[in-house]
Amino acid sequence: METPGLIVHGEAAPFSTALRSLVNNPLYSDVCFVVGQERQEVFAHRCLLACRCNFFQRLLGSEPGPGVPSPVVLSTVPAEAFLAVLEFLYTNSAKLHRHSIAVSFGLGPLQERCVAFIEAHSQETLRTRGFLELSAPALLLLLRSDKLCVDEAELVLAARSWARVGAAVLERPVAEVAAPVVRELRLALLAPAELSALEEQNRREPLIPVEQIVEAWKCHALRRGDAARGAPCRRRRGTLPREHHRFLDLPFK
Repeated sequence: METPGLIVHGEAAPFSTALRSLVNNPLYSDVCFVVGQERQEVFAHRCLLACRCNFFQRLLGSEPGPGVPSPVVLSTVPAEAFLAVLEFLYTNSAKLHRHSIAVSFGLGPLQERCVAFIEAHSQETLRTRGFLELSAPALLLLLRSDKLCVDEAELVLAARSWARVGAAVLERPVAEVAAPVVRELRLALLAPAELSALEEQNRREPLIPVEQIVEAWKCHALRRGDAARGAPCRRRRGTLPREHHRFLDLPFK
């Protein structure tokens, strides 16, 4: 049997530093992205992106065409978020900001780190411009989390603000913009007075489907049983206690 060869490990820090120096560096670059509404040019290296991420492998194809390749336009992706993705792909680490999240690129580890950061800084994140600019899939992922350190009443307000911004940009009704994410709001956690106020506001500015509000009232009416066991009644880490929560009989996460 052949004796295994000796494996020599170099220092990780200089290796990571060297690769980080290539992020958005035109040196040896063979692909250029035009990113965001500002149309910022970002330089990258095709082979590294393709081997690190299936999204880029599909986007860039198997090999470049003849001559100088045309820029790849990603007008809906914020430049700062895109650069955070590149930094992670090149070095396996990235500096995270409140608005940097990578759902669109299918980067599981980076996505998990971003979500964990937002879960730990939920209230600060909801007040940023970056939150209002989140894509629907990114916001949906957050609203499914039990670990958000924020009360449900604040999440409802934040979701309405997010939908208003999207409605203005897309020139679509608020309820239509909110439809992909609003189902993840846990209305049964609100007290009856809060739910009544929300119902009244919903009449003036539709945001939440009527049947979803009805389901929340059902949890209040039944107090126990199947209606109070699902995700719509599950408390988050930041949920403030209310009198009716004792009837839900569910542990905090």
